[in-house]
Amino acid sequence: MIFKGRVWILTENGNLIDDIDTDMIFHNQYLAITEIAEMGQYTFDNLEGYKDFAKKAQPGDIVITGQNFGSGSSRQHAVDCFVALETICVAAQSFGAIYKRNAINSGFPILTIKELNLEQIKTGDTVEMDSEAGTIKKDGQLIGKLEPLSTVQKDIMQAGNVFEYAKTL
Repeated sequence: MIFKGRVWILTENGNLIDDIDTDMIFHNQYLAITEIAEMGQYTFDNLEGYKDFAKKAQPGDIVITGQNFGSGSSRQHAVDCFVALETICVAAQSFGAIYKRNAINSGFPILTIKELNLEQIKTGDTVEMDSEAGTIKKDGQLIGKLEPLSTVQKDIMQAGNVFEYAKTL
């Protein structure tokens, strides 16, 4: 699968931000919200330096960040807020285990970055991430590599979510 869009590079002091937990992605004060369409406006509302993300994000954007993205609680809101904004995927160096499972079960694309040349990319650039080839390209030039998606992850994404996938078994 190919994901092409404008990127948000979540950095601090020139490095990808690690350990962005679910409370930073979607603060617990908004957990009473149950309509996915309402969740997007609060994305990163509790992440210093990115509190205006939801106002500036556009459908088709891609988020790139560091290690352990989505650690913390099991709140589904932290996945669904990106769905509400029509973010096409989140790429991180690694994901919290529960976040990873929630995203996969929801059919939301998460990609694991093996390497990325931060000197060749900035927020606002357009990149192409090819999950089959394991590549990240900007203007046709290779700037990073991805881990391949698992067969189950691809199957669930193609079905729409884990419930739709289960109907195919």
